[in-house]
Amino acid sequence: MQVKIQPSLRMGTILLLFLVTSEEACAEGFIKSVTLIIQPRNEVQRSTNVSLKCQAEVSKTAGSHLNYKYKFYKDDLSLSTNQTNPTDSLYSIPDARVSHSGKYKCVVFIEKQNKTSSVEDLTVKGLLAPVLTVDKLRLTEGDGVTAVCTAEGETGVLMFFFRDGPKELSRMKTTSHKDEQKFTLDKGTVNMFCYYSINLDSTIERSSNSNVIKIDIEELGITPDITVMPSTIVTEGDNITFSCSVKMTPQRHSELKIMISHGSTTLSSNMTHEDYTMKFAKANDSGEYECISRLGSVHKSSSLNITVKEIFSIPFLSRDPAEVFEGEHFTIGCHISNISSRIQTEDIKYSIFRDETFVINDNRYSGTAGKATNGKYVCKAEANRITKESSVLLLGAKVLVSKPEITVDGPVIVDKPFWIRCHSENGSLPINYTLKRKNSILNSTKVSHFQEEARFLALISTPSDIRSYLCEAENNGQVSIKMSERLHATVIVPVGKPLLTVLPVPENIEEGNNVTLICGVAKGSPPIRFRFYGSNHTAIHTTTVESNSSSFVLSTVKRKNSGNYYCEAFNMADMSSRSDIVKVEVSLAMWKKALIAVFCMLLVALLVLFIVMRYKAKRGKIEMAAKLSVKPASPKSDDSLTLSLTHGPHYNAHTVEVHNKESVWSERPRDEADQYSLQSPNEGDVDYTEVVHPQTVDPTQIPLRKGTETVYSELQTSQGAPENINHQSLLEYADLNRDLPEPVD
Repeated sequence: MQVKIQPSLRMGTILLLFLVTSEEACAEGFIKSVTLIIQPRNEVQRSTNVSLKCQAEVSKTAGSHLNYKYKFYKDDLSLSTNQTNPTDSLYSIPDARVSHSGKYKCVVFIEKQNKTSSVEDLTVKGLLAPVLTVDKLRLTEGDGVTAVCTAEGETGVLMFFFRDGPKELSRMKTTSHKDEQKFTLDKGTVNMFCYYSINLDSTIERSSNSNVIKIDIEELGITPDITVMPSTIVTEGDNITFSCSVKMTPQRHSELKIMISHGSTTLSSNMTHEDYTMKFAKANDSGEYECISRLGSVHKSSSLNITVKEIFSIPFLSRDPAEVFEGEHFTIGCHISNISSRIQTEDIKYSIFRDETFVINDNRYSGTAGKATNGKYVCKAEANRITKESSVLLLGAKVLVSKPEITVDGPVIVDKPFWIRCHSENGSLPINYTLKRKNSILNSTKVSHFQEEARFLALISTPSDIRSYLCEAENNGQVSIKMSERLHATVIVPVGKPLLTVLPVPENIEEGNNVTLICGVAKGSPPIRFRFYGSNHTAIHTTTVESNSSSFVLSTVKRKNSGNYYCEAFNMADMSSRSDIVKVEVSLAMWKKALIAVFCMLLVALLVLFIVMRYKAKRGKIEMAAKLSVKPASPKSDDSLTLSLTHGPHYNAHTVEVHNKESVWSERPRDEADQYSLQSPNEGDVDYTEVVHPQTVDPTQIPLRKGTETVYSELQTSQGAPENINHQSLLEYADLNRDLPEPVD
């Protein structure tokens, strides 16, 4: 059978073959491993020729031609890239140096594949000792010398150091194999040498020291001489003249510079010969004075100490009283504690200034405290052309405290603590605040900073108590006491226990009625929020009112609305109160009750009728079973009768034969027998009644009856004519036995 290939299946097969062929083409070469070899070895001495050989083990198909690409790295930095066909490549390091030490690796690329070799460490040992050269061996202080440190043939980043014994002169990092520095050396002899170091990743390689060069520096004689006139100890107001001079050869004298300084202040400079006169010296001019000479980069100095005695001490201000309130009198005095013997007290002239404005030429000023006299006061004293100024005295008249305002912080709730705030808009600190209630002091506090405030904790039991609080403020004794107004604030009375009223009364609620729930409180500040709850503690209504009660109507209630109801009340005091639970029972509607009553009466009537009918039916059965049956004992005999009685549902027959002998009933008196005689038209007639015997009862199986037992037996009389039988007695006997309990089977 010929199978027809669908066109779509044919195209899929061709595409699959193309993909397989492409994968095989790409898989012509596979890099198995790459190895880096350092030759001649991993640790060599400097100047050794080192080769890095990268070998690749490649698996490829026969006849394939692959392009190889090799890349070398040192410390993760690319060195070179080679493209070649063989399976290995070389990277040469001729005349290796310490700087060539590091971690090397190579990577092989073939088509889209690449593989990296393991990392190999190359260590090159040995640093050349550098060579130090200078351009001068003898020089004068201030002259410069050029020094060169050379490490011939070294590569990489080098750090060069120049030293004078333990003292480091300079250091410099460079990529060059030498470093050149120019130095200006101090006087004396310098033993200079150098060395260099290379930083190799985590280690530092240091070369040995270079040769040592001795350099002699001749001292430059430019040290100045300093003199002072009239003396190093003077009195304020005296003139002091300083003189600086330098002895040196005239050839270089023109290049010399001289300056005089006092501390960090330069008094004069740039003079070849320095004379400086300080006029009217003051006490703060005491101290060290220095004369400095400079030639080129070399400088020398000489110094001396000057003492300037005070002609009078610095004045100071005082105020009386120490604190002054607006409107009070005050006095400011200017005082000097020490006066030199050169002058008299009367020689000192005083001036008082306020805010740099002249006030009075005197050492005392009096005035009335107020805004006009407030300010910064300064006293100036002058004698022997010396003027001294006191430190600043700040006068700010204190302001009497103003009438305080009394307020509350937060809500005021009866029987809950609250804060009372007392504050005066004006008044200099400190201010004493006192809280009073009905003229009784409750608490006091002192406010000494602007950030502070007077706050008192209080408690009231009735809303009217809020007006009994007052606040008192003072900052200058009794004369400054100010009393606030009485405290006014809104007082919140917490709600009392609510009372829930149900209309109509819970005992008279029927289905279909409208039930009104009324929740009221005896006390509480409005607004008051009332919340009603039904059975299962479920909120059924919430309202906010301005009165002390609220209501909610349950329309057309049903039996399911029965349950426990209560309400809650709360106001801004944030204290809720709950009423007692009222049990609501919704009874059936009146027409439903009447219908149920009629149904029950009918049911009772039917039950009574059933009981009566059952009773009559049972009584009729018993009477029928107890009927008397009398027949001859034998068809041929007239002297005996057989009396058959039946009792109970089993119809057990009891036969009594009556003969002519004296019977049991014959013992009764005659008149008693006559009382129970059967009412018959013919007393001698005997009725014969046929009695059906459904089963034969064995007399031995008849159980004895407890209490009054009846023993059934055959009553026989002597042969002869039968006696008259009292049928009524027999019937009564049968009737008595009817009420006895039935025999147990």
